[in-house]
Amino acid sequence: MSNPTITFLGAAGTVTGSRFLLQAQGSSVLIDCGMFQGEREVEALNRSLPSIDITNLAAVVLTHAHLDHCGFLPVLIKEGFKGPIYATHYTKELAGLVLRDSAHLQMDDAKYNEEPGLYNLDDVEKTLEKFKDCEFRTSIKINEEFSVTFYPAGHILGSSFIVVDVAGKKLLFTGDMGRSNHPLLAAPDSAPINGIDAVISESTYGDRIHETPVELFAHEINAALKRGGQILIPAFAIDRTEVILMALRELIEKKVIPTIPIYIDSPMAISALNYYREAVRDNVVGIKDGVSQRWANQDPFDAGALFQAFTTEESKRLNENEGPSILISASGMASGGRVVHHLAFMLPEPKNTVILVGFQAYGTRGRQLLEGATRVKIHGDWVNVAAHIANVESFSVHADGDELVDWLKPINKPSHLYLVHGEPESQMTFKTRLVKDLGWDVIVPTSGESFTL
Repeated sequence: MSNPTITFLGAAGTVTGSRFLLQAQGSSVLIDCGMFQGEREVEALNRSLPSIDITNLAAVVLTHAHLDHCGFLPVLIKEGFKGPIYATHYTKELAGLVLRDSAHLQMDDAKYNEEPGLYNLDDVEKTLEKFKDCEFRTSIKINEEFSVTFYPAGHILGSSFIVVDVAGKKLLFTGDMGRSNHPLLAAPDSAPINGIDAVISESTYGDRIHETPVELFAHEINAALKRGGQILIPAFAIDRTEVILMALRELIEKKVIPTIPIYIDSPMAISALNYYREAVRDNVVGIKDGVSQRWANQDPFDAGALFQAFTTEESKRLNENEGPSILISASGMASGGRVVHHLAFMLPEPKNTVILVGFQAYGTRGRQLLEGATRVKIHGDWVNVAAHIANVESFSVHADGDELVDWLKPINKPSHLYLVHGEPESQMTFKTRLVKDLGWDVIVPTSGESFTL
């Protein structure tokens, strides 16, 4: 029996585009099938089909529902993939929101660009028909060569790290690893200690520690209110919005900040909120102990002044608001979605504040603001940046360097650890640390590179 191979088709040399192809005995499985996001050259990679023999592709295994992990699935279906997509229940539900939103954005963009979108809503619905619900902590046999087990990862609702059994080898994929301080989700399950032959680990924050205190969030809000301006928070629709709302509720209840209107302007975020409410109510696997009892018959996200903008007309009217308010809108890197319209309106005004609360990839509008850009291009026009730009990293739902090392440490030394999902500087810093602290053999693969396991 020949040893299996792994090919890194995405998230190698970039943070996004998660795609890992496992091959054994003439069969293959794809772990994640995400879109590339960020700089124009990176996003252009979505126009190139990955080197996958669709006829031998037995299944796709999905770690979670963020676009850079699931967003390329409809293209795979269009190319003829007819197999199942294995994912947990809430990964399936949230992926539906993400993929429909992605299709809408592409269809809108196609009106103004010569290139057609990668897929449309019909392609998304055909994709969602392929999903198979999977339970946590239960081995699922894909075929004679492959089986997979999902474990709660604490990153977003339904997110998993996975162990794949392939041709006598055990591979551990961290997916996006969560943290222990999430207000609703349980900490990630402990890593399996024995028998892991290789680890494929994210490294998004491998070079830093999340030290920004949540008090800075309150400080920025209160300072913005003193300036008499409005507050805009670009936030990922799934999970980041939920975490921010719970932090705002706590600050209001403790009277650290005053009660002011809080607006959610993202249809996807509003739908995701309902899935989180459902999961808390039903106390599903992956929800933190005691959370369901704590929030029984209450909305954990509403401190009494939460408003949701469903329609485009309601979204437009938000820019007519007078007086202090907090507006949360997607996308989190300000690269698309309704938040872009609000940025165009709010950035030129010095009394306004934009609070960045998550990772900002190279090439995104959020990264430009983070690095002090004095103007940014929005809808083809240059917009002056006079508003105050703040960065609050304490809301990251990615494990940092210390948290990743602590989680990996108990594993009996694998043959190799492959670092993915990181910018080059982060990966090299994290690699040095892993070699020093754990004594592991660490490889940083390049795009398209294959390894025999």
